[in-house]
Amino acid sequence: MTRKLFIKTFGCQMNEYDSSRIADLMASSHHMELTDQPEQADMLLLNTCSVREKAQEKVFSQLGRWRAWKQDRPELVIGVGGCVASQEGDHILRRAPYVDLVFGPQTYHRLPAMLEALEREHSPHVDISFPEIEKFDALVPPRSEGPRAFVSVMEGCSKYCTFCVVPYTRGEEFSRPFDEVITEIVELAEQGVREVTLLGQNVNAYAGARHGGGTVGFAELLAYAAAVEGIERLRYTTSHPVDFSDALIETYRHVPQLVSHLHLPVQSGSDRILNAMKRRYQIVDYERIVSRLREVRPDLSLSSDFIVGFPGETEADFNATLALIERIGFDHSFSFLYSARPGTPAAALADNVPLAKKRERLARLQSLIEDQATMISTEMVGTSQCILVDGLSRKNAAHLSGRTENNRVVNFTADGAQIGEFVDVRITEALPNSLRAEVIGANSTTSAIMEFASLGAPTPD
Repeated sequence: MTRKLFIKTFGCQMNEYDSSRIADLMASSHHMELTDQPEQADMLLLNTCSVREKAQEKVFSQLGRWRAWKQDRPELVIGVGGCVASQEGDHILRRAPYVDLVFGPQTYHRLPAMLEALEREHSPHVDISFPEIEKFDALVPPRSEGPRAFVSVMEGCSKYCTFCVVPYTRGEEFSRPFDEVITEIVELAEQGVREVTLLGQNVNAYAGARHGGGTVGFAELLAYAAAVEGIERLRYTTSHPVDFSDALIETYRHVPQLVSHLHLPVQSGSDRILNAMKRRYQIVDYERIVSRLREVRPDLSLSSDFIVGFPGETEADFNATLALIERIGFDHSFSFLYSARPGTPAAALADNVPLAKKRERLARLQSLIEDQATMISTEMVGTSQCILVDGLSRKNAAHLSGRTENNRVVNFTADGAQIGEFVDVRITEALPNSLRAEVIGANSTTSAIMEFASLGAPTPD
């Protein structure tokens, strides 16, 4: 009888990628079948994120709901992975002794062995070490479930921003070998993938070892990935301004497969706050990068991350952030109220911005960006856009859905288009969270890349 696996994923695209690889791994090692019905599962896993406030409490709240199932079915396996697991370790077992497995972001490849040890020894297992590249060596070949796919190229971060837990939960930066990354992209392309998103906590710091010696930088990796037959679009996330090289800027000139959309976190528009965050750049540096990028890609759309209410943030600091948003023309953001993350340097600072003030500032920031997004969406009405069709519309099964090069969701009637194809559409209506369109003719993927120009910028969560 096939055993069933349920995975609840919190947080970023890196976690989504990790969860998909866990599912592949357990299918290969224990013939487990992924299910979206947790009550039917033989193994329940939480893949956690510790970036947002009260992340730990959300984890323990979910575990509490599963506790009754464990009491009724003692053979049910419950595991906690990801960044909260890396932070909390054995404390998870002390607070929730019914948990069987605790594993970090760098040890999920050991899950099959951990499960076998659990079944043999009947005692919980914890592994939150940092074996780095071993994880990638142990993964099974990727499986495509559509025309778009994620590929992890590096993990960890060595920037040690004062607010961030990533260096402590995922370790310092390490890059996956170049040959392994390209091999995975080739395997995905052979399965019908047409768009690849390269992932890393600080992806543009990539420096992967080449089998024949030497290393490959991120700009060169993008060029090689674009040369893989079948891959017609490339995206990446998340980048850091400090590592945005001249070579990467030039890639936007010479690699048409690289989309005209960039998520480039800035966090604040105030140099004083950036210094307190240990971001290692000033606003003039950030704007210089954007200016040079728009020289080679005038239609480049931009999104960013913002932290509102960092310790010591004044009204003048916040107004500098609003001014930056207007100058750059961001039309999407991941924006959060500051909350101290345990173990980070900023946690020792006095959190002296009142919660009500933080919320008021966040509302103003998000309103400004929403206004800019609405304007850009409205300007797209009547334009021709090239869409990669990736599935049925969520709200109407008679319609297909895809994304523009600038990452906006577009819904349209099928009219002969098929999932996995590129089609040209005319935008007919701008809605708050998507666009509507009509097909104006199928397009070859090559001409789509050469002719398409984008105008806006949202990114997925």
